[in-house]
Amino acid sequence: MTAHAVLPPAQQRTLRRAIRIEWFTIGFLAVAISGVYLVMGNSQAMKAAWIEDLLSLAPPIAFLIAVRIITKPATDKYPYGFFRSVGVAHLVAGVALCTMGTFLLIDSLTGLISGDRPPIGSIQLFGQVIWSGWLMMAVMALTIPLPIYFGRVKMRLAKDLHNKVLYADADMNKADWMTAAGSIIGVGGIGLGLWWADAAAATFIAGSILWDGWRNTRAAITDLMDTRATTFDDHKPHPASDSITQYLRSLAWVADVAVRVRDQGQFFHVEALIVPTDAAVPTLTDLRVAQRRCQELDWKLVDVVLILTSELPRHLQSRETDEHDRSPLPALPTHSSDSAGDGVFTGTAARWLALG
Repeated sequence: MTAHAVLPPAQQRTLRRAIRIEWFTIGFLAVAISGVYLVMGNSQAMKAAWIEDLLSLAPPIAFLIAVRIITKPATDKYPYGFFRSVGVAHLVAGVALCTMGTFLLIDSLTGLISGDRPPIGSIQLFGQVIWSGWLMMAVMALTIPLPIYFGRVKMRLAKDLHNKVLYADADMNKADWMTAAGSIIGVGGIGLGLWWADAAAATFIAGSILWDGWRNTRAAITDLMDTRATTFDDHKPHPASDSITQYLRSLAWVADVAVRVRDQGQFFHVEALIVPTDAAVPTLTDLRVAQRRCQELDWKLVDVVLILTSELPRHLQSRETDEHDRSPLPALPTHSSDSAGDGVFTGTAARWLALG
């Protein structure tokens, strides 16, 4: 792996934009948290919305910390670098959501079952006596537009950067505006005489928080356990694995190949186990060229290790057989020469290793 992986120029611009929008998000949340706190009164729905706004600070803060740590070069103590910091930040955000979601769900259900009727009084504002519920609904309505915008922008940025913490934050922004809408309905229900509407809205909000937390915690844990690399939204396996397999199978000296790709946060670690042909045993130059070509398939492939073996592991044989020829091979950049005599590599040098 490179001692200091560098994003391509396009992704660097995307990262700078993501950092800016995360700071804007923190500033917006600071204002929203203060505003909701001032008007929430005894409403359970408003209390749940306020706590969710507090929790919404976790993903952007985790992202900003992770992007600073991930740039640190590898050391003797951390020979693989600090790429896992993104996964750790993802896990911290998920656990925080799960914990508070569970607490709020129990609290809301208790209020709903016990039949609590939160009083919403009136206040005097500019010489006029108005129902406090109007202020609550007005503040919550003001918190809806920006989370919708933030969520849509962050979703695109998360895809470009393959950053799951940013994706979790975009998902949290969606929950934010849905929470605000639920709070408005709950407070409005109280005004219409539906005492249970507030607790029901709080229960809905708590369930949304818990679901987001569970989903993100599960995704973070599986990534840290070196599950197969997936897309930024965890919906399907990442196509980089198939691309590498297709390319390596096209080489004359490769009889069979199996690829293991693990997600280390924003970059991938790849181990390609290759069974060479009897007629054409590869030279070190062949391995070096193949390694560089694999890295050129995707900017995330900063660490590619080619391993020669006499037989593929059984658990990889069946998977690679099922996926053979499933996806097209992307075009590789053209080079004036495939010579690797310069001895400069962008990742770990390709190596020989006899297995079995």
